[in-house]
Amino acid sequence: MKRILVYELIPGMITAEDVYNYSDQLIIPKGATLTEKAIAKLEFYAIAFIRVEDDLDPRYEKVNVSSSAFLDDESSAPSHTDRVRTSEEFKQFKDEFEQEVRDFKSQINEVITKNAPLDVDKLFEDSLNLMSMGKGSFSIFDMLHSMRENDDETFAHCLNVGLFCNIFAGWLHLSDEQTKIATLCGLLHDVGKTCVSEDILSKEASLSKEEYKIIKTHAHEGYNFLKDLDIDSHIKNAALMHHERCDGSGYPFALTATKIDPYAKMVAIADVYDAMTSSRTFRKAHSPFMAISTIESEGFQKYDTKFLLTFLENVMNTFIGNRVRLSDGREGEIVFVPKNSPSRPMINLGDSFIDLSLDKSIDIECLV
Repeated sequence: MKRILVYELIPGMITAEDVYNYSDQLIIPKGATLTEKAIAKLEFYAIAFIRVEDDLDPRYEKVNVSSSAFLDDESSAPSHTDRVRTSEEFKQFKDEFEQEVRDFKSQINEVITKNAPLDVDKLFEDSLNLMSMGKGSFSIFDMLHSMRENDDETFAHCLNVGLFCNIFAGWLHLSDEQTKIATLCGLLHDVGKTCVSEDILSKEASLSKEEYKIIKTHAHEGYNFLKDLDIDSHIKNAALMHHERCDGSGYPFALTATKIDPYAKMVAIADVYDAMTSSRTFRKAHSPFMAISTIESEGFQKYDTKFLLTFLENVMNTFIGNRVRLSDGREGEIVFVPKNSPSRPMINLGDSFIDLSLDKSIDIECLV
């Protein structure tokens, strides 16, 4: 038996103990053979490490497992991500995004160190400028999924979530003012992490219980940072409540569905999606398909169902027309996304169609 960090797990390892989340709910039982889905599930629940048996499941011993297999096509032909990253459109977006991260960080530091006013109008306008750059041959999702490494994870993550919330608001048909509030909720949701030691935020090893408690203080710290500013109360609530969950398993107050600010519910979904599809110091990014599948299978008790279905369906709709590789090696084009099972679309294989909502034995591995 050995203790393994979750980001070092590979399919085929066997759990040596029951795995519980921080609310003492059983996540994976002892003796389970880990799959890519199971490992993604552990990350969804923010499990840092587990104990596994010394030997692999014999079915996996001769399989050459690569964590990047789910990120994109690794054949000699240019992948979808390669095509995005080599486009002039993406290069311009990347430059603007990185400049916006620097400006965002600078403005927050001015508020902290000099008690300067927080110019939320400028934050919002700058995010709209980035949004306007995702209307060419590649969407804003293409851009963000192709730019998953940044030197400043906290502020890049906040900007990502703000952009996702802006799009999310459109899918929910919110008004212009509500869309502005949703965007700012996303942009400022993790501002409390400026009060957490960088050593803890960027730690590659698993967090101790005490360090995890410190991380969790960022929700209160974010609210304290924003509470006296002349901004909408939903923005303050989103900073405080974005880790609350509808089933009461979240923090800091273990609130249930009716007591959570609706904008915080939106941010919570955008937050976990971005966290799973972004590279971190300790692991590579999951593919959007793995993230959507995990959130869909684990999230309906934790997130507002109306918001969750809208988000997942529309994210998957952004991939309609894209070619993907399936877990059985076949390739095809996404042609239809079912409302009640967005992670399981219909695929045109050229000479036939496969409905993944009916065939649960096959998954999408990557874009090609």
